[in-house]
Amino acid sequence: MRLSRAKLKGTDPAGNAERYRLFATLGGLYLAQGIPTYLIAAALPPVLREAGVSRSAIGFFSLLMLPLVLKFLWAPFIDRFRFLKIGHRRGWIVPMQLVTASGIAVLAFIEPTNVTGLFVVCLTMALAMSAQDIATDGYATNSLSEKDRGIGNAFQGGAVALGVVIGGTLSLILFETYGWTPTLLFVAALSLLPLLVTPMMRERAAEPQSSGVEENTISKPSLRAFFMRPEAVQIFFIALVFRASEGLVKAMEGPYLVDVGLSLSWIGYLSGGSAATAGIIGSVIAVGLIKWQGANRSLIILGLLRTICFTAFALHALGIYEPLWTVMSAAAFQTFIRYMEIVILYSLFMSVASRSQPGTDFTLLACAQLIVYLIGSMTSGMIADHFGYDGLFALAAVLSGLAVLATIKLLPGSSGKSLRQSAPQNEAAS
Repeated sequence: MRLSRAKLKGTDPAGNAERYRLFATLGGLYLAQGIPTYLIAAALPPVLREAGVSRSAIGFFSLLMLPLVLKFLWAPFIDRFRFLKIGHRRGWIVPMQLVTASGIAVLAFIEPTNVTGLFVVCLTMALAMSAQDIATDGYATNSLSEKDRGIGNAFQGGAVALGVVIGGTLSLILFETYGWTPTLLFVAALSLLPLLVTPMMRERAAEPQSSGVEENTISKPSLRAFFMRPEAVQIFFIALVFRASEGLVKAMEGPYLVDVGLSLSWIGYLSGGSAATAGIIGSVIAVGLIKWQGANRSLIILGLLRTICFTAFALHALGIYEPLWTVMSAAAFQTFIRYMEIVILYSLFMSVASRSQPGTDFTLLACAQLIVYLIGSMTSGMIADHFGYDGLFALAAVLSGLAVLATIKLLPGSSGKSLRQSAPQNEAAS
């Protein structure tokens, strides 16, 4: 009787141990992705520039983002096929991480001026990392219960922030101190350590989808199966509109701060150090906000706060409110908001991901919000050139406000309930 009461109260020691095991596993898996990602994105560009590589050649490496943006195209394949007998998701995660670590080791023996060789190896790594990301997201989606999604995504945010520190900051320090080859060999070995969590993975069998659509038309993981579920399409539209304004501001935030006279060291702290800190603290706060207000209301609250930040940028650019600390505070606060948004958005993505194709559904939604973010980033410079910083930031504030209104319309913010509660066919078996 004592045991059953403990379970009813949610204090079962065995159950809690299993939850902590899952959180630790997810932290390790996302850290495994974060280290090589930020090695390529944050550490390699300045190192290559110091080695004399041209800026145009370094810019060419931005094409490595394509596998991360287009990975939804091969996500159904990873959801559908078991690669090794060690488990469906683990059978993809382990070999893909080995490919990634091997790629880092191969980079150690390629001259930093050999741009073509570096690009080919990094592209191979990017493809492997995209496959691993799909498998990891699928595992997280199927394993996290509704009450633990926020915490699980907070662990992801913290792991990504740690990946920034190790893959980016630490790697740059090691490059300067020990040089190219020793650093890359060390990072290659370091990127294998998170694989130590893979024996703790506990995979559930896939559940068949059930909806108003004939089951035999959606029995196999596919993009079509995703778009045949109304609740999934609802969140897809939110993914498309909610973060569209952020790319406009983030891409021009640094140039604007330079133009208003802020030193590079302060800009580096705001964009680098605060990002790593916000990844941990912001993620934790997001969990508390979800428990307090629910995922739907939390997203609306963050959207309103983001709109205020963008408005502060616009007012400063217009000269209406000129103190520099205003725009600095807005930039730092927006960093916190962005990490909190990711935790909440990913929790919503998981709430509509089907158990039979979790990697496909989650990846499609994640790619949708990333694509609109990148479109905003790519067009921000042209908008600023034609309409000035004030026009750019005012447009971002308006788009952010409209995104909040669209979110209120698509998600009943007053209910405080997640979509999982209205889509019981996607619940995990108890």
